[in-house]
Amino acid sequence: MSDIHYQIVEHDGGWAYKVGDVFSETYPNHDAALTAARDASARQELAGDTQGIRYQDREGVWHEEISRGDDRPHADVVDGADAR
Repeated sequence: MSDIHYQIVEHDGGWAYKVGDVFSETYPNHDAALTAARDASARQELAGDTQGIRYQDREGVWHEEISRGDDRPHADVVDGADAR
């Protein structure tokens, strides 16, 4: 099982959550971004149906894979504001 970390960060004049190098939409305040990250994190762990997925990597190359519905990662939220 892999781990996914949703990190709360200041972004584009507001707040967002970030997974790796990818930012969510920008939220007007920290609490809204934290709530959205917690929701996304919880949904990430839900089992679903096995299905094909298609995604583009950093170099712009498209990939197709089969994603098993029961192979879900552990997801959590890392809030940098907690350390302040």
